[in-house]
Amino acid sequence: MKKLINDPNLVVEDMVQGMVTAHPEYLKKSEKGNILIRSDAPVRGKVALVSGGGSGHEPAHAGYVGKGMLSAAVLGPVFTSPTPDQIYEAIKEVDGGRGVLLIVKNYSGDVMNFDMAKDMADMDGIKVDSVIVNDDVAVENSTFTAGRRGIAGTVFVHKISGAKAQQGASLEEVKKVAEKTIANVRSMGMALTPCIVPAAGNPNFTLKEDEVEIGIGIHGEPGTHREKIKSADDIAEELLNKILEDMTVESEEEVAVMVNGMAGTPLMELYIVNKKVNEILTEKGIRIHKTFVGEYMTSLEMAGCSITLLKLDEELKELLDEKSDTLGFKVMNI
Repeated sequence: MKKLINDPNLVVEDMVQGMVTAHPEYLKKSEKGNILIRSDAPVRGKVALVSGGGSGHEPAHAGYVGKGMLSAAVLGPVFTSPTPDQIYEAIKEVDGGRGVLLIVKNYSGDVMNFDMAKDMADMDGIKVDSVIVNDDVAVENSTFTAGRRGIAGTVFVHKISGAKAQQGASLEEVKKVAEKTIANVRSMGMALTPCIVPAAGNPNFTLKEDEVEIGIGIHGEPGTHREKIKSADDIAEELLNKILEDMTVESEEEVAVMVNGMAGTPLMELYIVNKKVNEILTEKGIRIHKTFVGEYMTSLEMAGCSITLLKLDEELKELLDEKSDTLGFKVMNI
């Protein structure tokens, strides 16, 4: 295993210090642990958004802390949920008096710990609600979940919910638009190589040189099946067809597209995948409002990608286009 680290057990702490010293205009670290919050938090008179999970998915989730997106990101160890106490501290530090929405990916540890933190905040009189993202069409249940996993589509939930909160909406209104986004977003991923958790030192699974894994999650867990490597066009078509089988998108309807790298795939290859995604959607008469290509929800050094479609109505389109200013997701007003 070759990694540019110091102590395998301190990678998150070292990363957090590096992020804060590099980007003080966006982030400050809580004194209570690996919690990164907006440099101007708490923002009075605005619903706060808190997300997070295991580390190793950078720029998620700290990269989405800032204007128009998250108020705080709670970082657990690599691929391990943060504790309820951590999440509770984040809630307290960003609450601006309008309530807090927790955006949780559907992994058992995350769901349990965020729920416990919500109960703790409720007892303190802080108004808290939550949504669970489950955009992965690959599997209904897995080692980590009951139901579908939450993967790269979570970034769209951060963006749209954050824009709604930035407009001054109530907690109930922000939750409603988050749930609408979740209902209209689907993702599917694949891997060319596995990843290695620093403290473990070994890959979660192995692939032959001519094999790929289809339907992977974001914690290095194996996918639905293994197959011989195919062209980028064939893989893009396989992933996108699975999404379109699960979510009806009619001709002339609009979507946002995300082609997400898992961290070890060059942008050249992601753009090649996007070319085919664009061709397929155009042939079906589906209108592409906006396309995002890059690394948004990664899995350490895994090579591979995921495709995400978000079906848009006028409200979702307007909120997607609203300005955001974070490390990992910048949108200028259109």
